[in-house]
Amino acid sequence: MIKTMSTKLALAVGGAALSLTAGAGLATADPVYGAMTETTCTYEQAMAAVHAENPMAASYLDQSPPNLQFLRIYMGSTPAERVSLLNQIKNNPGADQALPVFRQMMTSCSKY
Repeated sequence: MIKTMSTKLALAVGGAALSLTAGAGLATADPVYGAMTETTCTYEQAMAAVHAENPMAASYLDQSPPNLQFLRIYMGSTPAERVSLLNQIKNNPGADQALPVFRQMMTSCSKY
């Protein structure tokens, strides 16, 4: 179920992510994922961040209950569990476009 939601997340924000030039690929664990797994933001802060900083990605996300559920699960997880979740989706179709959007959301959400 997580893989299905993760695939949909990757595909949903993939189009919006094409305009981003964020960071290198995600290959291993915590040192690579960094702030994405260590964020102390809430689900509400993450959603506020994506709405403010990437409205197109937010629109795709808002239209997908499975993606919203994945985000809720992710935000409620420990850093170690987040690494596991990211490792599960890193090779899914569209992940290379979606993960930079996700990284942006996780690193800027503390402003919201």
